[in-house]
Amino acid sequence: MVSKIEWTEETWNPITGCTKISSGCKHCYAEVMARRLQAMGMKGYEDGFKLTLQPQRLLEPLHNKKPTMYFVNSMSDLFHEKVPFNFIDSVFDTIQKAHWHKFQVLTKRANIMAEYFKKRKVPENVWLGVTVENRKEGLPRIDFLKSIQNVSIKFLSIEPLLEDLGRVNFSGIDWIIVGGESGLQARPMKKEWAINIRNQCEEQDIAFYFKQWGTWGEDMKKRSKKENGHLLDNETYREMPKRVV
Repeated sequence: MVSKIEWTEETWNPITGCTKISSGCKHCYAEVMARRLQAMGMKGYEDGFKLTLQPQRLLEPLHNKKPTMYFVNSMSDLFHEKVPFNFIDSVFDTIQKAHWHKFQVLTKRANIMAEYFKKRKVPENVWLGVTVENRKEGLPRIDFLKSIQNVSIKFLSIEPLLEDLGRVNFSGIDWIIVGGESGLQARPMKKEWAINIRNQCEEQDIAFYFKQWGTWGEDMKKRSKKENGHLLDNETYREMPKRVV
């Protein structure tokens, strides 16, 4: 499905639904969307946001012959603790067969992702990422990501950014996305938090992508996400990884 997420092209959801495990999950956009799709009678969302394997979707990328950037499981988490490793194997089997595409895999369950890849190779056309929303829950995920060997691109989705992360050793990370939270109950992101990450990306030669302000603007005023835009200090930061393969 064509995606509205600015840093990808299409989404592929062989799994739908999830459960909340950290502060970043509090106002989950995917949960809201799943409930809406359920109300519309959309196939695959009969159980709303309940974790559901969708084996009928496993081969979808193979039918698309145009090289495409896919975000895997925008409506779930591939490494959810209730997803069997043999089903994850099936997802990566399709990824390997669809070698003309690139696949972005993002998780909050970095420990399970690291465990999965202890005995498996990461396909060359896969980018692995973890969500980092704060210091306590988010920063520890980075070390799990770093522990995985031979990954083409390692990235961080720092969205929603909920507090200042301080100084962080981003060595080994190729790409960092930063964004504020959207929605009626969105928590604000302060300008200095985002600038701190931008400056460290510049120091450590890491591609920096500022996605959006969200519901709270740079001036700490609430308005629509569109009105707040995606400028940081009047600059556009939409860098992609420097060593894309």
